[in-house]
Amino acid sequence: MTAAVRQRLLDQNEGFKVETTNKQQNFTEYRRYRITGAQLLIRVSGKTSWADSRYAHEYAPATPEQTHRFLYEYQDSLNSDAL
Repeated sequence: MTAAVRQRLLDQNEGFKVETTNKQQNFTEYRRYRITGAQLLIRVSGKTSWADSRYAHEYAPATPEQTHRFLYEYQDSLNSDAL
């Protein structure tokens, strides 16, 4: 997927949101993905089995590699008209 195709997908899918959950023994992580302003933003939060081990990071821009993997994984859910 070229950079031009990635940018076009981001432009066409403004407002697209997905939330994923990764649950393992003694660990849970939530990842929220949002396309806003023609860029992919990621928010990560989670907790472990320790009482004070909750964490949350605010939305941050995805790297080009993260954006590529996200668009490839969710390409069937995204609007890809005229590509």
